[in-house]
Amino acid sequence: MLQILGLIVVGSIIGALARLIKPGRQRMSILATMLLGVAGAVIGGLIADWLDVGSITELNVWGFVFAVLAALLLIGVAEGVAGGRDRAVR
Repeated sequence: MLQILGLIVVGSIIGALARLIKPGRQRMSILATMLLGVAGAVIGGLIADWLDVGSITELNVWGFVFAVLAALLLIGVAEGVAGGRDRAVR
């Protein structure tokens, strides 16, 4: 239970950092940012574990870097999908 809560907190921080790093205005809710941050944290942890520079269950520099990069990519993809849908409606 504590690991899930920690993942949500770390994922929220990673999602917020990714939105701060990404230029431009994002029309994304806080919940969507949190969910993409959590997904980025999981993906970043898996990449760090796969490259043998960290583990998904521990917080380290490489896992954090990979998590922020994954969250940036996920936010960009989410914006692209939502932006394409907004343009099609207009």
